[in-house]
Amino acid sequence: MRVLVTGGAGFIGSNVAKAVERAYPEARVTVLDNFSSGHFKNLWGFGGDVITGDVTDLSLWEYLKKNFRFEVVFHKAAITDTTVMDQALVMRTNADSLRYILDACSYWGAKLIYASSAAVYGKTTPPMKEGKGEIPQNVYGFSKLIMDRIALRYLQTQTDIKVVGFRYFNVYGPGESFKGKAASMVYQLYLQMKEGRRPRLFKWGEQKRDFVYIEDVVKANLLALEKDVSGVFNIATGKARSFNDIVGILNGLLGTNLEPDYFDCPYDFYQEHTEADISLAREILGYEPMFSLEDGIEDYVKRLESGIIY
Repeated sequence: MRVLVTGGAGFIGSNVAKAVERAYPEARVTVLDNFSSGHFKNLWGFGGDVITGDVTDLSLWEYLKKNFRFEVVFHKAAITDTTVMDQALVMRTNADSLRYILDACSYWGAKLIYASSAAVYGKTTPPMKEGKGEIPQNVYGFSKLIMDRIALRYLQTQTDIKVVGFRYFNVYGPGESFKGKAASMVYQLYLQMKEGRRPRLFKWGEQKRDFVYIEDVVKANLLALEKDVSGVFNIATGKARSFNDIVGILNGLLGTNLEPDYFDCPYDFYQEHTEADISLAREILGYEPMFSLEDGIEDYVKRLESGIIY
């Protein structure tokens, strides 16, 4: 099996690339990344090939079509920083590139598994369900919604390939350290509290997110690889938890008693509450999250404390 992972030096992409190698030792896995936000250290332990390139470059896809053949493409490359306001850049990188990738997948006859986002739902009242309340509040969420529309319209007219889109909610876990300010709040709060600083939260820390551990995200991708299905699916736990909950869990694991330092939220597009309806992923993919927030953070902290951050 020949597999391409775009954004394979990034957080989710690197975890998927290494997981495919573990699950399928005979697979030939190739990573494609422009290394603008991904990092080579995320690929420590990866045994495949690496191509340096930008998914927005049409000539790159023409080169790949002529010189390679893949059975599966995991498309994880994107601008993931939700505070980037350059609309044209975000749309070209996240949405327009999908057209090139679909064309290449059709040429190869390859299955496509791509990353969408819970940001497509904006401030919609939870639980958030595929096909409902898709009102993004920033250009990042809008770009992901357009990706989903491109994919779904392709599936209406083409039957040559399978396409699976994953609307990831708040993913956290090893491999995210190079994301900087775009890293999960679990990781950022851990770093603050590990240094003995009070964890900084928007007032009053009761905003809720559907936090999903990277191991469950990897599991969803492997299920999509194995099953003969198409569609767009929420990938989360289906249970929202507050930022105050994270602080409490980290205090318990680190043996600290640090009170949050609350401050005003500067973003008018900020989501107060995200929570996924994952019934479609359960029904079609057989997806069932294994990690609660407590379990995920405990596993993550153990790995961080032992020096495993990639």
